[in-house]
Amino acid sequence: MDKLRSLEIFIATCDGGSFSAAAKLCGSDPSTVSKAIGRLEAQLGFTLFQRSTRQLRITAAGERYADTVRRMLQSLANCEEELQQSNDSPMGTLRITSAVCYGHLYLRPLLQSFCQQFPDIRLELEINDLHVDIIDNDIDLALRTGYVKDSRLVARRLSPMDFLVCASPRYLEAHGTPCSREDFHAHLWIGFRIKETRQLQPILLPDESGEYLSYELERRYITDDGEAMAHMCMDGLGIAQLPHFLAKEGLESGALVSLYPAYRLPEPGSGVFAIYPKRDYLPARTRVFIDFLTAALAEWGEGANHTWAEAWVPVSAGGQPVTNAIQATASCVMPEDPAGDC
Repeated sequence: MDKLRSLEIFIATCDGGSFSAAAKLCGSDPSTVSKAIGRLEAQLGFTLFQRSTRQLRITAAGERYADTVRRMLQSLANCEEELQQSNDSPMGTLRITSAVCYGHLYLRPLLQSFCQQFPDIRLELEINDLHVDIIDNDIDLALRTGYVKDSRLVARRLSPMDFLVCASPRYLEAHGTPCSREDFHAHLWIGFRIKETRQLQPILLPDESGEYLSYELERRYITDDGEAMAHMCMDGLGIAQLPHFLAKEGLESGALVSLYPAYRLPEPGSGVFAIYPKRDYLPARTRVFIDFLTAALAEWGEGANHTWAEAWVPVSAGGQPVTNAIQATASCVMPEDPAGDC
């Protein structure tokens, strides 16, 4: 910063023709200007100005140096102006990474509308379940499910994570609708294996008081792909506990029915998050995308503290809607980590 300030004083001296004129241009005093020019000459090892009691005359080396400094300062000013405009206007490249299922089912259907609304934004989208370092990989925004623990990042919760126990009408016609938790031992289950830990995601069912606890059930089928799990359930292979964003399409189309009210992870740090690096100024392209996504989710009945699944009514053994949980007596264990990218 001292060198940059000295260069600015040098150009002001060239333009003003004297230390006193340069001081007025820089909001300083002649003594400070004289000392700054002296320090700059000492650093460079050559004289910029010939001094006399009556005049200040720039040297040939000073003129050549001034041409380069002017171009450099102008280039710096242009760059700062462009960056400020980019920060204020939604433009430039927006790099997003998203969990696979959320990206396919929630994000992708919204992209056409977003790109039409903000044509100056160039979108780069990565779809994977790898928890990459978004700072090291120069990613503007990550959409992730589960938990966020990196203190370098800002995590804005888009919604909680609600889970629904689902089956297809075809499966229920063939195997019957369970009336209690004990009935589930006689049914086929589809399990989800969390990629990072290789552990099976716990199955959570309500006890007599309606409190959801982890319940040990054999999984006939296991997959580490959330969309595959949802489609296997829709195809009638078995029962699955699906996060709300995986169950939405099947429930709305009638390809799935829910057997219980939705279960929500109780930890306040869990959910679906928009994650971005901490910085003083959030680029406009990132800000407008988060606002756009938040507004779209609100139209679907989702927000930071609620999802559409809260109001979804499950079915009973007779196929009629019910509002209370199935009652049963069974031993349960608490889950250690029920969340993972699906």
